[in-house]
Amino acid sequence: MELYCRYYSNTHLSPPKNSTNLKANPSPASRRRSKYSGQSIRAIPIRILTVGKKRSQGIQLIVEEYKEKLKYYCGVEDVLIKSNPKTTSDMKAQIEAEDAAMMQHIKPEDWVVMLHENGREINSEQMADLLGDAGKTGSSCLTFCIGGPYGHGPLVRERADAAIRLSSLVLNHQVALVVLVEQLYSY
Repeated sequence: MELYCRYYSNTHLSPPKNSTNLKANPSPASRRRSKYSGQSIRAIPIRILTVGKKRSQGIQLIVEEYKEKLKYYCGVEDVLIKSNPKTTSDMKAQIEAEDAAMMQHIKPEDWVVMLHENGREINSEQMADLLGDAGKTGSSCLTFCIGGPYGHGPLVRERADAAIRLSSLVLNHQVALVVLVEQLYSY
């Protein structure tokens, strides 16, 4: 299956009316585009692993809506891994249990992207580049990992091929999931 990269810079958005710091009409050369804009690329299935408790109904509806939209471009698997499966108050034991549970869903041939607060901050165009690059790796699946309240364990950190952050703000796992699926669709 081929995927056509439709992502372009947000040139359809106009600056705020009272903005003096932004150019009203940036030149086409200054607009950042994905390096895959207008190209067909190999679409690989996407798996999203999220550690957390049961999702709110609103979050689940949004995720399902984006999965429905994405199915025309690539397969998307959404896996919710129960946080603190041992119901322990020991933070280290919780991280280890969540880490092991997440690793059970990661296959050796996956290309793994860990969402982490200290990861490389990327914009939408760079997300498009990341997805295009993943299609060139020969991997069978692109796996995104969203950690629990204490972050990722050492196994996932070591296994990750890339570490990114979606915002300079720390997002809880449900908000990060919504931002991620929206960005995947925007690509």
